[in-house]
Amino acid sequence: MTETAVRYELQDRVAVVTVDDGKANAISHQLAADLHDALGRAAGEAGAVVIAGRPGRFSAGFDLATMTSSTEAARDLLQAGADLALEIHGHPTPVVLACTGHALAMGAIFLMAADVRIGAEGPFKIGLNEVAIGMPVPRFGVELARSSLSTTAFTAAVNLATIYDPEAAVAAGYLDRLAPADDVVSAAVECAAELAERLRPDAFALTRQNCRGANLEALRHGLATDIATFTVELPPSA
Repeated sequence: MTETAVRYELQDRVAVVTVDDGKANAISHQLAADLHDALGRAAGEAGAVVIAGRPGRFSAGFDLATMTSSTEAARDLLQAGADLALEIHGHPTPVVLACTGHALAMGAIFLMAADVRIGAEGPFKIGLNEVAIGMPVPRFGVELARSSLSTTAFTAAVNLATIYDPEAAVAAGYLDRLAPADDVVSAAVECAAELAERLRPDAFALTRQNCRGANLEALRHGLATDIATFTVELPPSA
């Protein structure tokens, strides 16, 4: 795992995974691989996981240079992001996300895959902007939205590409609660520590499988169709 974009620290029983590429925390193949490694390590030694972004940016979604370079490149990166989102959703320990700022597209999908989402207060944008930038929301993202977002927000959030500020994102279902920007990571770690202490790990893992196993299997089964039908609609040239 690289030391530049993804940092892993075990704090008692909480694995704190911090993503900071110095820019927008865009999801690349390398960043996805590093997060996968961190989640795998956490599964073997932690009672809960925190995934945190950099100040002001949780993640702007996929690396657009890769996504717009070719259909094959876009589909390959979508596969990497989908695998990671489903790994978060099915992780054998509780996953708490510290949404430190903007969370768009795949960044918002990661929010919906987690167990607890604590957002930073501030002028941040959160949501699925795919349809507005020429990408379909893949089916695995739609199904995570269906299980996470409020019924009244679902169509506006997914099909109409509505973007929310943090307060509205709580109402829509992207976030569970807010904290001051300077405190959002510590609030997530405190939440994760409480979960690691209170929940029995074997019972949690089995109940996770009972709650999400069948849906995860269906989502993974449908990924081939998601990938094969994914296209990027480029804006018209000037």
